[in-house]
Amino acid sequence: MGDGPFHRLRRDGYEICFLPGADEPLDEVTSLDLWVTFPDGQRWSATVFTLDEARRLMDRWQDTGECLGGRYFFGWDDLIVRDPGIEAMTRVIDELVRSGSCTSAMRPLGPEDDEGEGDGEHEVAGDTTDA
Repeated sequence: MGDGPFHRLRRDGYEICFLPGADEPLDEVTSLDLWVTFPDGQRWSATVFTLDEARRLMDRWQDTGECLGGRYFFGWDDLIVRDPGIEAMTRVIDELVRSGSCTSAMRPLGPEDDEGEGDGEHEVAGDTTDA
């Protein structure tokens, strides 16, 4: 379901909120930020890249000299997936939640407070999820 710049999916026991690029076809998304919100208000975030997008970035960095000429790629909450698109990324998030691995693969944002904001320490810009 579209919600302004967000694409939200309600799952059984949690919600995934994707932030795709403006006018980017949802079945072609190769990188985006997302967060998962549970009924108790706990939120977890990730920046998802396809394997091809990570390779494209590393190739560009080889030319720009960033990241030791594209020799590495890292991030605190980066998640690499094989296939593009919201549907493929949703399958990955569903599996991470099902297996309990989301708390290892994603960054904790902390609970939302009564005003719908987290503790501010790990807040994602533009985060307007409804718990």
